[in-house]
Amino acid sequence: MPAARRPEPLAPARELFDVPDDVAYFNTASLSPTLRASLGAGRDALHWRAQPWRIRAGDWFDAAEERRALFAALIGAAADDIALVPATSYGMAVAAANLDAVPGGRVLVLADEYPSGIYTWWRFTERTGARMLTVRREAGQTWTDAVLAALDETVAVVSVPQVHWTDGTWLELDRIAEASRAVGAALVIDASQSAGAVPLDVGVLRPDFLVTVGYKWLLGPFGLGYLYVAPAQQDGRPVEENWILRQDAQDFARLVEYRDAYQPGARRFDAGARTAFELTPMAVTALRRLTDWTVPRISATLEDTTSLIAGRARRLGLTVPHPRGPHMLGITLPAHLRQATARALERSGVFVGARGDALRISPHLHTTTDDVDRLFHALDTALAHPTG
Repeated sequence: MPAARRPEPLAPARELFDVPDDVAYFNTASLSPTLRASLGAGRDALHWRAQPWRIRAGDWFDAAEERRALFAALIGAAADDIALVPATSYGMAVAAANLDAVPGGRVLVLADEYPSGIYTWWRFTERTGARMLTVRREAGQTWTDAVLAALDETVAVVSVPQVHWTDGTWLELDRIAEASRAVGAALVIDASQSAGAVPLDVGVLRPDFLVTVGYKWLLGPFGLGYLYVAPAQQDGRPVEENWILRQDAQDFARLVEYRDAYQPGARRFDAGARTAFELTPMAVTALRRLTDWTVPRISATLEDTTSLIAGRARRLGLTVPHPRGPHMLGITLPAHLRQATARALERSGVFVGARGDALRISPHLHTTTDDVDRLFHALDTALAHPTG
């Protein structure tokens, strides 16, 4: 069978972002730069919200439903499978509230994983009597192999990302998903560091839950995130009860006719105030742009950029992870140099993230070859004068 054709990379798009020429921004994994079109949508939304008599009943629902549908399409889901949540921690709380484990069962997580998920599963183990199983890699071992080696019938929940948040190290979610099903473990995916930048297909992976924030690789505003809920989990209990997730909530005149039934699908897990009049237009604008670009083409474009960065880092004798995601990478530095180097880069107008053992480099379509040159000029200078 012939190999799948690599998607065509996208043309540079710096003019679409509000990034000045004297800034080389490599920290999308923390906060994405905002599209100029989203800024315009946000300004218009603020003016609209300032005059509430212009807001109609349908406005409480329509843009939120478009946001739901746009995100669903990016991960191969149906709109009914998506709940609108404010944060990763909220989505993890929904997952934990609707999963269970027997005393002595285990929750599998990665070492040095993002804190929100870890704290959620701590509470889960207190409620269920389960135990945490923290997977660490042996020398030369991939995260995928480490997870598969630890996964057995005692594991009730597998909670993993697609890439490790500190350095972009890759996990083969298809293999992990298959192994999780084989032992009867629920699968929860934190896609905050990959959704929108790396192809994801929940129809293939079949997780129980998948959560992501919207302000990183989805290029949206802070406070608007997404939770995929598998159809088998959609009869579960939400972590809060609010009016808008109940059936017939669109009929404002009948809201005091309280009802047990929820809106269809995963909408019962929506957070209160999910309408977010001021922010939703910004998120919708960004999601439309991602839809036009397509995630495979975004991924191919970012892979070209990170491959260039990885090659230049190796020529300096620096270590980068393998395998890694196409969109981000960590450059390993000694602990005593990491924070000082990040600060020195910032003084040169180069912005990266110091996470774990690495300087985390996460570009996007605003990134140019001039930015890469600026990164390595500043890095050379900082490493040559580590206390300067």
